[in-house]
Amino acid sequence: MRRRLGRECLYMPSCRLGLYVALRHWCPPGGRVLMSPVNDDVIMFVVLAAGLRPVQAPLNARDGSIDPAAVPESGWRGLSAVLTTNLYGNPDPAPELRARCDALGIPLIEDAAHAIGGEVAGRAVGTFGDAAVFSLSKHVGAKTGGFLAMADPALRTELAAARDALLEPSALTAELAYALRPYAEAGVRGLRLVRAARRLLRAVGAEERRDIRMELRPGELKEALAAGPGLRGFDSWVRVDMRRYRITPGRLRLRRTERLLSGLDPLLAAHRAGTERLLATRWAAPGDGVQPLFRVPLLIADRDAAVAALARRRIATGYLYDPPLDVYAGDVFTDASPHPAPAAWFARHALPADPLRAGQVIAALDELGARPVLPPGHDGD
Repeated sequence: MRRRLGRECLYMPSCRLGLYVALRHWCPPGGRVLMSPVNDDVIMFVVLAAGLRPVQAPLNARDGSIDPAAVPESGWRGLSAVLTTNLYGNPDPAPELRARCDALGIPLIEDAAHAIGGEVAGRAVGTFGDAAVFSLSKHVGAKTGGFLAMADPALRTELAAARDALLEPSALTAELAYALRPYAEAGVRGLRLVRAARRLLRAVGAEERRDIRMELRPGELKEALAAGPGLRGFDSWVRVDMRRYRITPGRLRLRRTERLLSGLDPLLAAHRAGTERLLATRWAAPGDGVQPLFRVPLLIADRDAAVAALARRRIATGYLYDPPLDVYAGDVFTDASPHPAPAAWFARHALPADPLRAGQVIAALDELGARPVLPPGHDGD
């Protein structure tokens, strides 16, 4: 990752722990962080655990990227940081956000969990921010591990110490559960999961949500906020889908992760080829070139029917983020987007298609007769 990014990188047990370490280092307590409302709810809870206030940004309905032009001038004032999402691998406008952050004197933090191999303005995603976090659970499929990349290599020792203070010891049971999990994976976050996989996920304690969004539990969340920042009070939310998010990695995890990471380049090539095929369909939004996307957001009139059609072919649809976080959490826990309609539209219609299964996805949608929709502001919508 150092060679790829040209930046110092620090291994993390998970992307979410890397993000927590970055937020605690770069943001003052009580600060406000601009972020995407179409995002994993875990990320919002990481922001809250860091003692920060999530501020939801307006989005581009075409691809779910942050729309800086739609943020009112008053919305920029008082921010402590900007957190990108690079949703499904579609890059956020990092050069514009970097310029804004520089003008405000605040850090830009890039969540590149979906965007290994992605580029914007001729530069790799993850090289614009003061910090960037990457996940090895996504493209690489290791189901563990990540990286924190930093613009200032002199910070590595300090950030490593912050990481180490948060680590939990490894355990044989955790390593066994990790060994079993690949056989149980069937898209934990999908609306419909393969029954046998769900039973196995429950057996190893890996399924903690029954819908797209986890249960908010507002009473308990208020108590956690009142108790102050820290992972301990927010652990029941931050750990969802990855209970061992801050485990000290054992040999099994490290060996498997190293093996999978060594095959990253062929994997990115396969993602790029599948992405190109999916972007050529009638369900794809108008785009500007091909990235090796983690998922390709196809825009479908009846997304639920499409999810069911894919499930019949044993293709689970994961990484759905509906409703947006400001609808899910309400104004008690987050500042709402000043222009929420594009995010709500995208969250309702986006079908994140796996480019590695492009042919099967296209066949299922053709058989269904899935009707495409255009983003608001395009012809006829």
